[in-house]
Amino acid sequence: MPHHTGAILQRDGKTFAVVTRVPGGFITPEALENLAAVGRNYKVPMMKLTSGQRFMLIGIPEKDLAALYRDLGPLAEKETAPCVKYVQICLGTDVCTYGVQDSTGLGLELEKKYHQEEFPAKIKFGVSGCLRCCGENYTRDVGLIGTTKGWSVVFGGNSGRRPAIGTLIAENLSRSDALDLVDRLLDYYREHAQPKERTARFLERIGFERLKSDLLTLLPYIRLSEVR
Repeated sequence: MPHHTGAILQRDGKTFAVVTRVPGGFITPEALENLAAVGRNYKVPMMKLTSGQRFMLIGIPEKDLAALYRDLGPLAEKETAPCVKYVQICLGTDVCTYGVQDSTGLGLELEKKYHQEEFPAKIKFGVSGCLRCCGENYTRDVGLIGTTKGWSVVFGGNSGRRPAIGTLIAENLSRSDALDLVDRLLDYYREHAQPKERTARFLERIGFERLKSDLLTLLPYIRLSEVR
């Protein structure tokens, strides 16, 4: 259960965990040094990297939360729920031999655009610069996959208690068209989803054919013959 600071009550019912905000998993040496100093100063018993490329500080007593958040600075920016939890990004063309598209640039643009926006339920992005999908695109609410011809967009994935493979919505889009499609998908989801309904459950409930007829048929960059 979230504390008013954004911290998460732990299993012992007494201590809390604080999850840091690390856009795309990129962090500076200075931020790492500050994180280590906070861990030492508050005697944090456990610090862990999460699957969403963030740091979690675990086992913090309630009396230390306010000061710890203050000392973490931007790393401890409070989330407004439900919102975008994270944008998981691979290294793409920055350094990876296999990268064919700029996943870091696109992923950070998504992070900047949707951070703190509210949705019916939490949203997780996965962005990969090639078909190897290191961003775990098919099990994220929104996935973008780089190909030699552009970007593929996946919607409605989930890796939770009821896993779901996302639906491939379009392939080989330009960067601008891919961003436009993501925006339209999220607007449609925000307008039609029920409270606390994740994208996977939303797509199961309404069916792909309704999404196709209501939205996808209106988009000039999607070839209807390729939409399944």
